[in-house]
Amino acid sequence: MADPTPVFEDLRAESEELDRLVAELSPEQWALATPAPRWTVAHQIAHLAWTDRSALLAVTDEDGFRALVEKALAAPDSFVDQGAEEGATLPPDELLARWREGRTALDTALRASPPGARFPWYGPPMSAASMATGRLMETWAHGQDVADTLGVVRPPTDRLKHVARIGVRARDFAFGVRRLTPPAEDFRIELAAPSGDLWTYGPEDAPQRVTGPALDFCLLVTQRAHRTDLAVRADGPDADRWLDIAQAFAGPPGTGRPPKGDAG
Repeated sequence: MADPTPVFEDLRAESEELDRLVAELSPEQWALATPAPRWTVAHQIAHLAWTDRSALLAVTDEDGFRALVEKALAAPDSFVDQGAEEGATLPPDELLARWREGRTALDTALRASPPGARFPWYGPPMSAASMATGRLMETWAHGQDVADTLGVVRPPTDRLKHVARIGVRARDFAFGVRRLTPPAEDFRIELAAPSGDLWTYGPEDAPQRVTGPALDFCLLVTQRAHRTDLAVRADGPDADRWLDIAQAFAGPPGTGRPPKGDAG
């Protein structure tokens, strides 16, 4: 069994990077609108804090998490937004403290979980490593919204490998959630990592391929940028279709972001 410690460390580093971005913001900056409709910077951090606490319940209190799932099933279209809305009403220093406390508690719980343990989630049960990977993906994606709002360019890191892996593994989900039949064959995916390495997935001789910078692929599958603004390329009709609908996150199909020329 692979050691999950590296992804725990990467999640911590990703969270700390975003923390440094928001820690000194003014109340007016916390209230800035982000690219996510109706969400401010405060909503973005409140969502992360809420989801971290949901994950903590899944790891430490299965009955408590089951009650949370029941609430989600009762209001599937508004449950997530409600959590963000409630947190966004807090004073910024209180919201920041809540996020820090929750993510620290989750980090401790994940590291203390027994090898092979699996925890309930809104989809299939997850291992500690998978839970941490999902939290890293969300932290990076919502952090991108915050960075875009503040006009900050974040240097990409090889922590993106976790995000890319989720995006690749979610290929069939992206088709299925749109009631489309997933392609029968695997694709070859080749991504240029920030470090200069090449990350590869799928058989080398697959006729359908996706290639490009890892950063652009991650922006695509988290729907933080429109395909036309990214240097991700597809060879083959199914691969091409996938790039139009790719999403690394659970839930209904995302609406994505408009091309830069259409924004505003």
